[in-house]
Amino acid sequence: MANRPPFGLCIPSQHGLSRRGFFLQGAFRASAMGGVAGCFAADMGQIHALRSEEIAGELKRQDKRVILLWLAGGASQFETWDPKPGAKTGGPFRAIQTNATGVQISELLPELSQRMQHTAIIRSLNTKIADHGRGADLMETGRLKDPSILYPDLGAVVARELGRLESKVPDYVSLYTSTEGRRKGTSGFLGARYAPMFLSESMIPANIVRAESLPEIDHKDRAALRDALGRRFASARRSDSVDSQNSAYQRVHGLMASAELFDISKEPADVQARYGPTQFGHQCLIARRLVEAGVPFVKVARAWWDSHGQNFETHQELCADLDHSMSVLLDDLEQRGLLKNTLVITLGEFGRTPQINSSLGRDHFASAWSCSLSGLGIRGGVAYGKTDPEGHKVVEGEASAGDLFATILTALGIDYKHEYTVGARPVPLADFGSEPITEVLA
Repeated sequence: MANRPPFGLCIPSQHGLSRRGFFLQGAFRASAMGGVAGCFAADMGQIHALRSEEIAGELKRQDKRVILLWLAGGASQFETWDPKPGAKTGGPFRAIQTNATGVQISELLPELSQRMQHTAIIRSLNTKIADHGRGADLMETGRLKDPSILYPDLGAVVARELGRLESKVPDYVSLYTSTEGRRKGTSGFLGARYAPMFLSESMIPANIVRAESLPEIDHKDRAALRDALGRRFASARRSDSVDSQNSAYQRVHGLMASAELFDISKEPADVQARYGPTQFGHQCLIARRLVEAGVPFVKVARAWWDSHGQNFETHQELCADLDHSMSVLLDDLEQRGLLKNTLVITLGEFGRTPQINSSLGRDHFASAWSCSLSGLGIRGGVAYGKTDPEGHKVVEGEASAGDLFATILTALGIDYKHEYTVGARPVPLADFGSEPITEVLA
């Protein structure tokens, strides 16, 4: 029983999946081919999904993408999307009018204030969990942890629903530097096939560049020989395992060819200059390059929002970086015709307290906080939900983590009620009882 998959995942023969359907549902077994291949090693034939091949194929043909700007540590809603000027909890910054009628945001986001036609703000998140670990788990997976099952995060779900088996670029990339440890994301019961390519030490992946000691002609000759031997072997042995092995090899070979996507020096100097010199700006530029090449999900983190001390000085610095980098990203996506197919999300573990502590900081707060959604599937120029005048509680449009997930999935054209079956257990993409926030959807 050593080879039995976790959680009793299975596809009984009576489900009757065709071989093509089997692969479209995620079957993929990677060979042990160095550091990159490990990201894709899983037997995803073990997941049974109640989705027709036609629906899955249509989603993939639409080429929808997601960029998650993860505000690691928890950004203050008061200094970003839900300012309270004049309130004793509001802090020193003004609210400024945006280019959307009736919508104001913090003066620390002046560039984004003129791009609200692309963006909907949700000001009424009440997620209740205000510690980094459990809060991040909740906001990454859209549901509370369960000791009996390991849920996939949003990136893994999007990778599985929108990724292409034949794609030569990764399905999920995480460019991450975190204040609260290096959270790598999890593909949960979906398996390592949908785990992120995680980059922290360098923005260019290790082990996907041809070794300098191997001449290019030898590299190509070896690949051609391997392909010829693989075809000969497969011609006499028709099996899913053999096909999956060959697919895994081709995918890793494709990843080697995509190494330049992570190299921003390939961009024109004026484009590099627009994004600016910060690490976050560089990562946003890489994210644009990746989604343009067909990567379904890219997570970019801007760390150090955990402002227990000197909250206002901290947010002056961090908001300037977010404001510029996100504004340039939205402009770049729009100019390239990509924004209509790309959803850009700003999100973190939670928000910050209305109270100012003795260190002039704001502490963890999950009862009334904000996020934003821009681009694909979103009705721009909207501020949904309302908190009380001092920001202590939600008074209109309360939304849970599950509701946010249902909203994101609906914007992407994915049925949030669609279920995976793990053993005999149905697991919907958004948690049971979740509903999308239709007011922010196009």
